Amino acid sequence: MKLKVILTLLISFTLASCTSSAQEQFTIQIEPFSINDAPGIQSYSLGRTSDGKWLIVGGRIDGLHKFRPFEAFLKKENNTSAFVIDPIENKTWVSDLSVLPASIFEQLQSTNQEFQQRANTLYVVGGYGYSDTKRDHITYPNLTAIDVDGLSKAIIEKSDISSFFRQITNSKLAVTGGQLGLLSDTFYLCGGQNFEGRYNPMGPNHGPGFTQEYTNEIRKFKIKDDGVNLSISNYIAEKDPQNLHRRDYNMVPQIFPDLTKGFTMFSGVFQYDANIPWLNSVDINEDGFKVNDDFNQYLSQYHSAKVPIYNAQTSEMMTVFFGGLSQYQFDEGGELVKDDEVPFVKTISMVVRNKDGSMVEKDLGIKMPAFLGSGAEFIPLSNEAIYLENEIVNLNGLKQEKTLIGYIYGGIESSEGNIFFRNNGTQSIASNQAFKVYLTK
Repeated sequence: MKLKVILTLLISFTLASCTSSAQEQFTIQIEPFSINDAPGIQSYSLGRTSDGKWLIVGGRIDGLHKFRPFEAFLKKENNTSAFVIDPIENKTWVSDLSVLPASIFEQLQSTNQEFQQRANTLYVVGGYGYSDTKRDHITYPNLTAIDVDGLSKAIIEKSDISSFFRQITNSKLAVTGGQLGLLSDTFYLCGGQNFEGRYNPMGPNHGPGFTQEYTNEIRKFKIKDDGVNLSISNYIAEKDPQNLHRRDYNMVPQIFPDLTKGFTMFSGVFQYDANIPWLNSVDINEDGFKVNDDFNQYLSQYHSAKVPIYNAQTSEMMTVFFGGLSQYQFDEGGELVKDDEVPFVKTISMVVRNKDGSMVEKDLGIKMPAFLGSGAEFIPLSNEAIYLENEIVNLNGLKQEKTLIGYIYGGIESSEGNIFFRNNGTQSIASNQAFKVYLTK
């Protein structure tokens, strides 16, 4: 299928910066920079200290996973450290996590965990990887609470880190590749899967075998935490095997046209009958969830860096997506071309939710400088002048000047788009590339 789309955009692109016009309300610009000793890492969990440093745990230090079972998700390619990064002072500190109890150490070296920070505590849920204890690859049934400021200070000062972690086990939290949101003190664990055993593209009945169960759910709960005791309560699950059957996708905080707050689960993988993405989206608020079949997202279908931006004057909710993987992209002739291998792309796109609730997707006409973005994170500045609740950029509060709103860091860097079925580990890496992200109103 090909769809012809004509876009009128201000376009400027060099390896040093990328700029585009977005609805004539603002321009987005990214500028690459290097951080001393920063690790190449992808699909990690992120915390932010009170003074703007980044705390990074989990994820992997290799690129795209290999496809033969005995080579996929190897233990030696787990991230077994915690990193503190100061993007202003251009410094990185590291601590080995092997000093921790085995249950905490094993979970925190898994990949595609769900994470959310509340105040100074980073909550890490689930994740997939090799467990020495189980002698197999598992999805971890754990919730680990991390004291972000305390741990970061200990790592910088090279002191004991053991007291800054607490953990509980609950089978309802055995999820990888989902997303964890926080709304009015309720946590939303959305989508994802429970994958047990070694990855095998030939299916569960070949070779070592595995079990794979999508949650097909939105799991809501509270985390009771007095700084010592940790538990979950008020657990409820909403199930929809058709529309919540997605993982490794983007879930983004939103302000809806009626001014309620929540999240949108954007397109993700995989459909039941084919290894292609879902294109529709799902809106979530405190009252439940609503499937949007009137909108298809073509240009971003896998977990990547993204930033939500709200204009209260026009009631427009905008979400910008940076790179990643996509089933569709525009060719040089301006045609939307479909590729069912869902390759890595350089596309920077935006989804706009209008005042009437309708949604439209735009290719911003600029690109990432390489096949980057998949498994990366956008890291907002700790600046209340820039952000509304839930880290949504407040467009109306910004001055009409170039404003640093945050950073993009890490993820997979691929040498080309389609590497999946000939990947021997040399075609991609875990990136340590960082970008400054600017918005000019």
